[in-house]
Amino acid sequence: QVQLVESGGGLVQTGGSLRLSCGVSRSIFTFYVLGWYRQAPGKQRELVANIAGSGGITNYGDSVKGRFSISSDNPKNTVYLQMNSLKAEDTAVYFCNAKSMDGIYWGQGTQVTVSS
Repeated sequence: QVQLVESGGGLVQTGGSLRLSCGVSRSIFTFYVLGWYRQAPGKQRELVANIAGSGGITNYGDSVKGRFSISSDNPKNTVYLQMNSLKAEDTAVYFCNAKSMDGIYWGQGTQVTVSS
């Protein structure tokens, strides 16, 4: 069973930065894509960013382009989400996600709260 464990969430002021980490229980090379989604109260879960398991190719949601950056560290089996210039509307629970031939996996989520 694959496990995804997020960390790094918290409370930050508008304009601040946070880095989320997602530890994966097996090699990230075994996944087609890994990424981050978020869900705010009363809203649908949306894609924030994802990265190919082989590294390199990235994709971002329109609302975070130019502010967030996704990266992966293969030896550490970890995916990161660097979030800069945070806005109140970035407040949400952020979930790590991984897709492979044997399934789609989710982490438990980490809360990010941006205060004005």
